[in-house]
Amino acid sequence: MPDLKNIIKGCLAGNRRDQELLYRRHASRLYAVCLQYSGNDEEARDVLQEGFIKIFENLVHYKNEGSFEGWMRRIIVNTALEKFRSRNHLYRVDDIDLLPESESETYNEHNTGLEAIDLLDIIRDLPPKYRMVFNLFAIEGYSHKEISRMINISEGTSKSNLSRARAILQRKVNLFTGIQKQIVNG
Repeated sequence: MPDLKNIIKGCLAGNRRDQELLYRRHASRLYAVCLQYSGNDEEARDVLQEGFIKIFENLVHYKNEGSFEGWMRRIIVNTALEKFRSRNHLYRVDDIDLLPESESETYNEHNTGLEAIDLLDIIRDLPPKYRMVFNLFAIEGYSHKEISRMINISEGTSKSNLSRARAILQRKVNLFTGIQKQIVNG
């Protein structure tokens, strides 16, 4: 199997085989990133496709410095942000009080029944603006100042959205683990 530098050279030369190799080698990991920022599978596939188009268009700008996967991830995240801004999901959402309270505030911390896929599903269910801020802050590591510039909101709004996202996530995790505990205990 060709090494990454040769695949990149082939992509720059317009070699379709190398473009397909690059896509196949990285699509699944980048699709997981798309899922974090998208509300559903269809939107995630759109972000992935648009992101790879941008990756191929901008490959000439990659300087072989740092992680190539990190460089691609940044393009994918920026593509997701552009899609988010274009859909103008910055409407007010006051659904935090509509979520059901967990019936059990205590659960076995060693066996919650919550797996990574379940947590990703819970994150994907967040309202779009909360999901975006949560992902940018908690997963990508951006500051509230950076997030405010990226999605054109104030730092205070970014902090508030993160706080609300965390509260929603906590309630949903508690609800999920309470349900799992009830299933286990019959």
